[in-house]
Amino acid sequence: MRQSHLFGRTVREIPSDAQIPSHQLLIRAGLARQLSSGLYTLMPLALRSVHKIETILRQEMDRVGGQEILMPLVHPAELWEETGRYQALAGKELAHFTDRNKRAFVLAMTHEESVTFHARTEINSYRQLPIMVYQIKLKFRDEPRPRAGLIRVREFTMKDAYSFHVDEADLDRYYEEVYVAYERIFARAGIPVVVVESDPGMIGGSSAHEYMLVTPSGEDNLIICEASGYTANREIAVFDKGKPDFGDPQPVEEVATPNCKTIEEVANFLGVSEQQTIKAVFYVADKRFIFVVIRGDLDVNEIKLANAIKATEMRPATDEEIRAVGAVPGYATPIGVKDALIVADDSVANLTNGISGANKDGFHLKNVNMGRDFKAEIVKDIALAFEGAKSAFADAPLKAANGIEVGNIFKLGTKYSDSMGAMFLDENGRQKPLIMGCYGIGVDRLLASVIERCHDENGVVFPISVAPYHVHLVPVGKGDEVADAADALYNEWVKAGVEVLYDDRNESPGVKFKDSDLLGIPIRVTLSQRTLGEDSYEVKCRWKAEREIMKRSDFSLDAYIQEAWAQIDPLLQAVEKAGR
Repeated sequence: MRQSHLFGRTVREIPSDAQIPSHQLLIRAGLARQLSSGLYTLMPLALRSVHKIETILRQEMDRVGGQEILMPLVHPAELWEETGRYQALAGKELAHFTDRNKRAFVLAMTHEESVTFHARTEINSYRQLPIMVYQIKLKFRDEPRPRAGLIRVREFTMKDAYSFHVDEADLDRYYEEVYVAYERIFARAGIPVVVVESDPGMIGGSSAHEYMLVTPSGEDNLIICEASGYTANREIAVFDKGKPDFGDPQPVEEVATPNCKTIEEVANFLGVSEQQTIKAVFYVADKRFIFVVIRGDLDVNEIKLANAIKATEMRPATDEEIRAVGAVPGYATPIGVKDALIVADDSVANLTNGISGANKDGFHLKNVNMGRDFKAEIVKDIALAFEGAKSAFADAPLKAANGIEVGNIFKLGTKYSDSMGAMFLDENGRQKPLIMGCYGIGVDRLLASVIERCHDENGVVFPISVAPYHVHLVPVGKGDEVADAADALYNEWVKAGVEVLYDDRNESPGVKFKDSDLLGIPIRVTLSQRTLGEDSYEVKCRWKAEREIMKRSDFSLDAYIQEAWAQIDPLLQAVEKAGR
């Protein structure tokens, strides 16, 4: 490709709305252009990288027995009504419309409903199972807050795969195969990942894992125990809360606590540990008032809470709603409240002689004990894990990190087959629901994540596996001799099948070298009057600081390309060493 004809130009300025490196570099290197909020055009260089990512995805999905299909973007709304997700999501993340015949449709943000629709017509016997189908498909999510370039967008391409099984044991076996296939995918793309337990979210199912690129710019919060290897999204992470001993239960006692509304203020005023206090937090979920109690030194994890009460919608309660159930904001206790679902973190169940509000301005209660003084309808772990908390799996503190989710896998079970009637006949002739798994990778997001991981102060540093081109041919200086030599070398390499971008522009050496660093193509070969006179090439590997002058007789482009591929080997070796 001659760079003078390349559609998409580099820019020097950092876009004002680009807060993370990958977003900045996508724009500056001419890889992507924004059309509207959350909507991006991939320019030719980026699209070449995307095609290489898709090739890796296809190879690894085929390797675990996947069959590629292609389902529509537009779905009949009634399919989503069968699972209840239309009612829950339409008008929110799920975009919907009515056609000229007044029939309701949605723009697919995911494809569980449509693949289950096809499974119930194509699969009828256990002899066909297990089976997995996948697609690489455009999707649309009406994202309320697009951000970070291609990390969180409205329109995106995703590789989603779906497997079908006779029982949970077979799903567990296949889930492990895809687990490893995903590790290979990310290693081949040139990025290390951490696999964490996660919340299935609106996809549903019994369990899920996310593949995270650990980076300060990530929007996901991870909890890691290095001693045990435990990793989880903070949304579901567990930890050892301990069981502090505050003695045998004592009679409840009301005490004055003037102007003490926060846990810290109450604990300091009474001279006690925050662990002895009981924090009250209030929500309205699916039109029901939720009174949450948790130990005062802990915070509520709203994802855990929503899962515990099986809420589809949840928001903080207003002061007016709090007072309506008989509680007083800042001085609340669950004792005596009415028309509220009381949910307790298990830390409160293990607490004796706690200190809670008194539902009376300026007063608290000492020696409050759950079970004796109030009862909770639900008692579960709803606490938010934090850095420094004790691990539940080792005598060690937890660490926190930020990450970008680059892939996820789910054990769906029968969530969709039950609701949509996707059944098969087992070996005894009995009808059973198909057991399902689901496996997704955002293609555009993976490209952005590669750039987020693989860059320096000068620009992108593409791994060769997903680089738009392998070689950047850069002639510098004036004169027909250099141009003729570069043309001849370019034609020679193209004929040999080398992926080469040829900077034939009439620009200064400084501009060409800056653009070359910005684009991040792995190997740069420079021709100049000096190199021609010395019968040599100047070679710069993007992952190295220094340049080399190579005699033409000693120069081997294949050797440099092999060295570039070797940069990925440690990641692949780590996957093999894990031996899953």
